[in-house]
Amino acid sequence: MKKFFYPVLTVLLVVLVAGAVAAQNYEIKVMTPGVQAAVAARKGRFGALKTFKADGLVGENNRGYVAALGGGADVGDLVNAENSDRKAIYKAIVAQNELGAAALATVESVFAGVQRDKASAGEKIQDADGNWTTK
Repeated sequence: MKKFFYPVLTVLLVVLVAGAVAAQNYEIKVMTPGVQAAVAARKGRFGALKTFKADGLVGENNRGYVAALGGGADVGDLVNAENSDRKAIYKAIVAQNELGAAALATVESVFAGVQRDKASAGEKIQDADGNWTTK
C-alpha cells in the first residue's frame, strides 16, 4: 500500500502546486467591458470595503472572496457586489488563458492567498483550514 500511496500523493501535490504557480502567471489579456466594469466597481467600493474590514465586519475568506462577519444589509450588499466582481475577473482570467473551467478553483485559491497577504494588521482572514483569525 505504501509503495502505491506515496508516489500518487507526491504526484498530486506537484500537480496542485504547479497549477497554483501557473495561475499566478496568468493575467487578464483583454479588458472586456465586463472586466472593465468589475474593476471600476471594485475601485469604487474600495474605501467602504476597507472600513468594514477595519471594523471586523468583513474578512477575506480562503476561497478568494470576502465574507460578511457582522453588520446589516449594507455589509451584505457590499460583500455580494464585491464577490460578484471578483468572480467575473477570475472567470476572465480562466477564459483568456484557456485554463478550462476546472481551473477556477485554483485561480480563486491563488487570489485568496494574495488577499490574505495584502490584508492589513487587524483585519480578519480565514486560513486554509477554515479558521478565522485577525492578522
